Amino acid sequence: MNENTKTAAVKRLARIEGQVRGVTGMVRDDRYCIDILRQVQAIKAALGSLEAVILQDHLSTCVDHALRADDLEERRAKVEELVAVLGGRRK
Repeated sequence: MNENTKTAAVKRLARIEGQVRGVTGMVRDDRYCIDILRQVQAIKAALGSLEAVILQDHLSTCVDHALRADDLEERRAKVEELVAVLGGRRK
């Protein structure tokens, strides 16, 4: 992961962590369910954005490197990883 992506990811994760702590407090305080659900949706959106940033970095570094390499097995492995992650399966 390049340094700019790493810095951005850590900042986003800190923000998400704060949001999760906030939702924990809302649940403890017995806040209105819809308000809690809205915050959960915001967390999911933030995680989706983080996922997109990390995926873009992976594509432009690791996958690009593998595709330019002469090692066919490395190419296949990177494609299989992407298919597994984007398809929702775990490797």
